[in-house]
Amino acid sequence: MALRFTTDFDLQKDVLPWLRTQRAAPAATGTGGGGADVLENNYESLRVLNVERNGNIIYTCKDVRGNVFFGLYDCQTRQNQHIYTFEKDLQVISCSVNSERTLLAASLVQSTEEGRRNELQPGSKCLTLLVEIHPVDNVKVLKAVDSHIWVQFLYPHVESHPLPESHLLLISEEKYIEQFHIQVIHEDGNKVMIKNNGHLPRDRVAEDFVWAQWDMSEQRLYYIDLKKSRSLLKCIQFYADENFELMFEAPLDISLSDSGFKLVNFGCDNLQDQEKLSTHLTLCVFTNHTGSLCVCYSPKIDSWEQITYSVFYFHKGHRRTFTAALGTADSHVAESVTFLNLDYYVAVYLPGHFFHLLNIQHPDLICHSLFLTGKNEMIDMLPPTPLQSLSGTLILEWCSGKLYRALLSQLYLLEFLWSSHADCERMAVLHCLLSCGRDRRSLEAQIIQWISENISACHSFDLIQEFLIASSYWSIYPEASNVDKLLPYSSVLTWNTEIPGITLVTEEIALPLMKVHSFKGYWGKLNSNLEYVKYTKPHLNYNSSMVRREWHNLISEEKSGKRRSAAYVRNIFGNAIKVISNLEARNLEPRLTPLFQEEDSNQRLLMGLMVSELKEHLLRHLQGVEKNKIEQMVLDYISKLLDLICRILETSWRKHNLHSWVLHFHRPGSAAEFAVFHLMTRILEATNSLFLPLPPGFHTLHTVLGVCCLPLHNLLHYIDNGVLLLTETAVTRLMKDLDNTEKNEKLKFSIIGRLPPLIGQKICRLWDHPMSSNLISRNHVKKLLQNYKKQPRHSVIDKSLLSVEFLPLNYFVEILTNIESSNQALYAFEGHDNLDAKFVGEAALKHTTMLLGL
Repeated sequence: MALRFTTDFDLQKDVLPWLRTQRAAPAATGTGGGGADVLENNYESLRVLNVERNGNIIYTCKDVRGNVFFGLYDCQTRQNQHIYTFEKDLQVISCSVNSERTLLAASLVQSTEEGRRNELQPGSKCLTLLVEIHPVDNVKVLKAVDSHIWVQFLYPHVESHPLPESHLLLISEEKYIEQFHIQVIHEDGNKVMIKNNGHLPRDRVAEDFVWAQWDMSEQRLYYIDLKKSRSLLKCIQFYADENFELMFEAPLDISLSDSGFKLVNFGCDNLQDQEKLSTHLTLCVFTNHTGSLCVCYSPKIDSWEQITYSVFYFHKGHRRTFTAALGTADSHVAESVTFLNLDYYVAVYLPGHFFHLLNIQHPDLICHSLFLTGKNEMIDMLPPTPLQSLSGTLILEWCSGKLYRALLSQLYLLEFLWSSHADCERMAVLHCLLSCGRDRRSLEAQIIQWISENISACHSFDLIQEFLIASSYWSIYPEASNVDKLLPYSSVLTWNTEIPGITLVTEEIALPLMKVHSFKGYWGKLNSNLEYVKYTKPHLNYNSSMVRREWHNLISEEKSGKRRSAAYVRNIFGNAIKVISNLEARNLEPRLTPLFQEEDSNQRLLMGLMVSELKEHLLRHLQGVEKNKIEQMVLDYISKLLDLICRILETSWRKHNLHSWVLHFHRPGSAAEFAVFHLMTRILEATNSLFLPLPPGFHTLHTVLGVCCLPLHNLLHYIDNGVLLLTETAVTRLMKDLDNTEKNEKLKFSIIGRLPPLIGQKICRLWDHPMSSNLISRNHVKKLLQNYKKQPRHSVIDKSLLSVEFLPLNYFVEILTNIESSNQALYAFEGHDNLDAKFVGEAALKHTTMLLGL
């Protein structure tokens, strides 16, 4: 199953045994009879009422006389506590306990003779009571009205010591919300009493609303009021003291005028029968620590053939409406659509019909979300009973009284990755694993194993590119959440392929209007996201174009001998040293592949430039982060890129059981070596288009494998098209390890003829062969004659220079001799004192003789 539910609380296991003990030993409760006969053999009345911010769970049950028993389960100590017993046959609507467990607020209605609650016919009353429970003492009536009331204590963010005042929200079905301020005093030691029992100060928080949701973890109230039939979402933030602020207003393009009154997360809602849930709309607000704000909305179900729901991505400035096919027309749906908050994702599902995993952090491309429709093992295993998403990843199953933490199942997603056949599913699962995975290194190893087996499976995107970009992004994302605007998280820019079974419409929406002027924490991040959507049209994502341009400039300067200041270049190479040191410090395992064993100046130059450019980019846009932290983030990011490339190669190396002897040329390449060569070619293609650095030694190993595995014409074609990059290390081994058979001579001559001049001059000296002498002579002559101007001929040929009479060659040698004598210092060939006109003449004769077969 894609969702893994870990049980935090279970009524049947965590409460029922304790209740049975209470019944068996009433004296042990210390409640003076309130705990006696708590339950007989019928436990159907036992149910959860509320989950408080600190995780404590309030539940209720009835004894044989109908008395209402309130209990509290402490999630820290995993102990139960009897709170209070109403010795009347009442039905509980809502209840809440303050953080000090000194006050209980409860709303109750009278029950009918059949044991069911009165449906609030005229003359019936809903009592809202405030009870002192430490110790049990006074009971104060807060409301006695004909409409329903819900209650919720506010919990301060700092709970280190008892507060002298508690704050209670009272939510009325008459569409208003009030906050009561309850002062308490301590008497006779630990006895707590209400100080202002006669009159409790109150504030009107909201009114004329049709829908409200409570966020217990963040102490936020979301509600919707109707302004001229226009739905307006508002949010109020409560603080540790009595203060509260209206944070934002956001228009919702949905109709709620005929949907009735709806509350979310104000305890267990039994006002509506479960079998009628599908006829009511579903609306909920989800946020996470990165500053996202999503409103998920599913209207009343009108058709049994398809389901439509919408998600307002306010932090991105657009709304998406999804339509999912349900299959057969007679497949009736007994439940409403369920939305669950999974941090970076929202799960949307209808048991037995479809399961969608929406990426709310990066919703721009539909391929980053997973859509499963129809008969599927994952869908069939989801709980059939209604679930309520509380705060964070907490989920409550009201019917069974179980509290879960919902996590994405890494094991299932990995299995799904292996079995999936659609590119959109592979893309979605890959991102899901990388964003939510635990034990990241082990997870990456399993993904790399899958990549090595499916290197050519994806046609819509480059699998290696996507893995490198996404994994490197998520490796540093927790350190600064704003990097999602500054670093690419995907190599795919557009996605036009349809998702089977899904149709969607994307619309721009009006952004929330922030109503405060100073922002902290979540609100600061949300405001930053909104500012980005409003004012930043061009994306701020890092682009390699600057690095590409500067790298090519430095390479050109090196070839021309006009490289800029030594300090600048030294700083660039210093950055590369830091990257490699950072990589080695993080990777303590020895590598099988012979990488990082040579000075690859081009790759080190690219690494260093990327460090400089990326650091400058983050410093310019990532406000409020220390310079040292940004520098470390950059080093970690580039080190991660290199490490992933090495690990992809290592996995293939181990799979094919290769060893270091692969770097020798004593035999033709095997099928295993060709497989590794093919993988390295794919890695090179992936990194070239993104202009990413490669580990020093990569090109050498790639070239050596190419020489072993490819026919000469294919090898030269790869070299000429830039697939194989000739390095000094690789060509040096080639010249030293291969003997001078006819085949090897042809190979060596072809390779040397394609070398850059600076490397070619060094390599030619290692090969004692007429061809090598010929190449050396050519380079020498080219250098001498590049600025030659014909002069009047006055000298006489010195025949001692050559041993044979060959007038064209003698004339040419005379010209070279004159040039050398006129400026010997300028044209001296460094490291070759014996290179002169005589050497050129002898080399020309030997080569001519060889070509003529004399």
